[in-house]
Amino acid sequence: MENFKSGQYINQGYYKSFQPEFINKQWSLNDIEIQALLSKADRQLGRLDMYSEHIPDIDLFISMHVLKEATQSSRIEGTQTNMEEALLEKEDISIEKRDDWEEVQNYILAMNKAIAMLKDIPFSSRLIKETHNVLLQGVRGKHKLPGEFRTSQNWIGGASITDATFVPPIHPNINELMSDLEKFAHNEEILLPDLLKIAIIHYQFETIHPFLDGNGRVGRLLITLYLVDKEILKQPILYLSDFFERNKTLYYDNLMRVRTHNDLKQWLKFFLVGIIETTKNGVKTFDAILKLKASAEKAIQELGSRSNNVRKVFNYLLNHPIVEVNKVIEITNVSQRTAYNIIEDLVKLAILEEVTGSKRGKIYAFKKYLNLFN
Repeated sequence: MENFKSGQYINQGYYKSFQPEFINKQWSLNDIEIQALLSKADRQLGRLDMYSEHIPDIDLFISMHVLKEATQSSRIEGTQTNMEEALLEKEDISIEKRDDWEEVQNYILAMNKAIAMLKDIPFSSRLIKETHNVLLQGVRGKHKLPGEFRTSQNWIGGASITDATFVPPIHPNINELMSDLEKFAHNEEILLPDLLKIAIIHYQFETIHPFLDGNGRVGRLLITLYLVDKEILKQPILYLSDFFERNKTLYYDNLMRVRTHNDLKQWLKFFLVGIIETTKNGVKTFDAILKLKASAEKAIQELGSRSNNVRKVFNYLLNHPIVEVNKVIEITNVSQRTAYNIIEDLVKLAILEEVTGSKRGKIYAFKKYLNLFN
């Protein structure tokens, strides 16, 4: 990595595009600091993966992690939907926020579909295109070739291409660059740790910027897909968008510094710090969830004959911590009066709290649970 060259700027007439070097080649690593961070990141990932194996109903908690990832990754791109809003039905979202809400919903669908497709399709351009297609369906980017690599020039920052912060490679080079990225991902002769490989893949993908829209969200989603595909994680429980969003300037600056200064090492260090911090927080979150769940279930048990229906609603809340009376009726098949009594029990147990402040159409949230993910 001492002699790493990221690429070169090529004059295209009235602008210069960046042509990255291929990454499917042999790499050598001799940086002690990166090796130390890599060792720590590996240990923390192993701990998180092992912890997840002992979590009952892990799919419930994965769905909440996906929801958080969707809101945070979309927030980096400028959407304003938070987790509570993302859990609401479309008709409960104000008109001016619906575009943002729909983009978050698409991200959730794209992530879930991509994880499911990994069983049949390897980490590949085909998987990436399929994921992108779901991401852009019916939202603001729906006219920007969903599921297809771009056939025109794009750019990042600036009002026009002439004052852009960064101009990716020209579109005729995309297929060759993405093919190189895919070969690098699966080249077992390259003796580079997988965490460094996915850090390089993420950088290269964002540099190629193969789509007209949605590159940032797809690029961040690829991190989790790669870790699951390589069986580093048994479950999709690691998402870096929260770390990237909280360190947004550093995230963009470190990616850009690779291109301008050939400084891949700084990007790798930043990425590994993100893995370490995120995995530590993941273990803490899982631990807090188990304690909260145990405490709530104990309190529900003390309700006696009323506990059965209350427990049904509580189990629903672990997957979808926003509820209203009609949903309680649907879950428990009881009358409206009984449904309100169930909600009242959950409020008294400090499991639910009303969040609209209105007299009609009240919506209740399992705030303590939601707060563990915020």
